[in-house]
Amino acid sequence: MPEKEFCLLHEPWILVMRKDGKEEEVSLLDVFQHAPEYQRLAGELPTQDVAVLRLLLAVLHAVFARYDIDGRFAPIASPEDALRRWKSLWDRGSFPMQIIEDYLLHYEERFYLFHPERPFYQVAGLNKATEYTAAKMNGELSESNNKIRLFPQRTGDGKNTLTYAEAARWLLYVNGFDDVSGSGKGRGENKQPKYKVGWLGRLGLIVAEGKDLFETLLLNLVFLKDGEEELWGKEKPIWELGTVRSDASCVITIPDNPSELLTLQSRRLLLKRKGDLVTGYLLRGGDFFLEEKAFAEQMTVWRNTAKKEADPPEYYPKRHDPTRQLWRDFSTLISQREGKHRPGVISWTAILKRKGLIPDTHCKFMTAAVKYNSTGMMNMSVEDVFSDSLSFNADLLMSLGEDWTMRIIDEIEVADKLVGQVGWLASNLARATGDTDGKNQQNSAREQAYFRLDIPFRQWLEGIDPKKDSMDKSCSGWWEEEKRIIRALGKELIDQCGPQAYVGRSLINMKTKKEYRYIAPEVYNQFLYHTATRESLEKGEKKNGRSGKATKKASK
Repeated sequence: MPEKEFCLLHEPWILVMRKDGKEEEVSLLDVFQHAPEYQRLAGELPTQDVAVLRLLLAVLHAVFARYDIDGRFAPIASPEDALRRWKSLWDRGSFPMQIIEDYLLHYEERFYLFHPERPFYQVAGLNKATEYTAAKMNGELSESNNKIRLFPQRTGDGKNTLTYAEAARWLLYVNGFDDVSGSGKGRGENKQPKYKVGWLGRLGLIVAEGKDLFETLLLNLVFLKDGEEELWGKEKPIWELGTVRSDASCVITIPDNPSELLTLQSRRLLLKRKGDLVTGYLLRGGDFFLEEKAFAEQMTVWRNTAKKEADPPEYYPKRHDPTRQLWRDFSTLISQREGKHRPGVISWTAILKRKGLIPDTHCKFMTAAVKYNSTGMMNMSVEDVFSDSLSFNADLLMSLGEDWTMRIIDEIEVADKLVGQVGWLASNLARATGDTDGKNQQNSAREQAYFRLDIPFRQWLEGIDPKKDSMDKSCSGWWEEEKRIIRALGKELIDQCGPQAYVGRSLINMKTKKEYRYIAPEVYNQFLYHTATRESLEKGEKKNGRSGKATKKASK
């Protein structure tokens, strides 16, 4: 078997969906050549697609930060130059393939999946590493040597092997999203626990989506850091480096250029094969850096962990919560004010819109994330993979939309309060029936309320036109709709409670030693009162608390 095999530039391995809905595997050169013909990437998982997308973006940054679309060597020298370069690509409608092809062929030796010296995204001769089967590499299975998935996507011998094309995709995924269930060997000096989940697994990933893969690539091709005036440093993707680091768990300085960050080696890997199939791989920790204010990362949402409002902001990537719909984090996504830091890709979209470089009235963003299950950092393993998306009028990112943005954020808070009221109702109906806690019923009702508000809110948000719509009229219409939805759920809850809830129960609060009476008609009438108007909702919020605690009628 030849040592040098499967060149990613020419062999089909990237899964894409054509505009007719059919899927196919294409090579790295093909994906750029025909990007306008493809709807999107179509890998096994949305997180895998993000890992592949970041590779493609690294190539584009490495090429077009240096060359214009006519192939002339002309490194981006100013913010104006960066915007002109981007606009020339957008207006062209396709990638100038000769430039991309010449660049990639120059580094062709670095794009072989199997190579005696420089296997792609791997370390030749890797040792002092933990060995895994292909079932662990496959994110659809995510089986370790001591954890077997109960209902796997593939079974039998098929789960223990991968084709070269599959292995190439999962290689990118593992590098970015690997858990720490097998921190194993080579964790740095004195075996210090520096091993963390892959860089992408620590992010609240967010990606701008276009009408086709070409547009998606360009909308995420951020030529100016955070959409501001700052230029990037010299591009240094992994395949341009003279040597690759092989030491385990290396602390590095955060890259100052996109292509280096986009090709960050969070893991040291080496594939193992038998015949024409990949059977497993060797793995140990790779490069990492401090997460605080790692603003070179353009594809994540951020959280401010400062304990007090007056304290200096402490920004860290904010992981997505699979139980929260994306619209509930609207403030985190687009608010750019003190104590908030907007994702770089959203700020980039804003400057493209503000400069008139994109004509679209709406913008769409997709999130993808891995949920890790653990009782401690060093026992973390993959539990689930999830994604979400949100579309809204691009004018909301402009100064024109600032007042609208604040109003939308306020409306989301109102929705939270309505959900709190229906949770309060469910909790107290449970108490009236005999449950001394009611938390399970409360959580279930809240979850159902957000589910029912989900599509209507997305439709309302997407329909907002800051240039034409009356803010008060639009928000008033949404209030009536969300109130109707929440009250309908409340009516179902009261209809479903049994006769005992109408008789009621008395419970003693162990802290206050007071007796409280819970009876269905009374708690339902209070629910109706508190959800009748915005003013009464605010009173109910203050009375019950944001957590949806019940209002209790005391009887001595």
